[in-house]
Amino acid sequence: MNSFVITGSFWAPPFCQKEILRYAGCKTADSQVLRLMEECMEEAKSKLSYRVCYRKLSVSVQGDDSCFGAFSFSSASLAETIRGCKEAVFFAATVGSELDRLIGGYGRLSPAKALMLQAIGAERIEALCDLFCAWLTEEEKTFLTPRFSPGYGDLKLDTQKEIFSVLECEKRIGVVLNHSLLMSPSKSVTAIVGLGKESKKAKNKCSSCPLQNCSFRGAL
Repeated sequence: MNSFVITGSFWAPPFCQKEILRYAGCKTADSQVLRLMEECMEEAKSKLSYRVCYRKLSVSVQGDDSCFGAFSFSSASLAETIRGCKEAVFFAATVGSELDRLIGGYGRLSPAKALMLQAIGAERIEALCDLFCAWLTEEEKTFLTPRFSPGYGDLKLDTQKEIFSVLECEKRIGVVLNHSLLMSPSKSVTAIVGLGKESKKAKNKCSSCPLQNCSFRGAL
């Protein structure tokens, strides 16, 4: 078992305008919306950082229980995802607090900009998670399972507490968990991925979520 938390910074992944528009709730975009998006992307660039901390742990799965040594999570969805893996990686990622401040500043001045910046933040943190997982695949020279976060499927949201304790998120990358289990900075993610010798077909990240009518739900 890797008993160390590793912290690192990543380069900025390319922006995906299609995803930004999806998070903004724009099914179609005219020239005005596209111009607003471009302006917000340019303004957000200098406010973004790309930080990740992670830790590799041994794992064994028995029934619906995934045991990571000193603690375990009971979740049929997580167990199914990482079954067959001997190791798993817990990670936390954030694009920093400056974007939250920018969004807050535009909250009353320009609600349209605030909404677009929220969408950009959502796209950025997802892109960072994808970038980290691609890097981890190369680093470990193995396949990864789809990433699995607290709140997905039947994995309880309060497992965030254990993940934050394992990763020392506040100390390592400045991400805080409040009493309502919300993270600050808001554009932050925690997740678990299994390491295995065999490839598991990546599922759409929305496929394990019970919110079937979510407006942000991707195509399955």
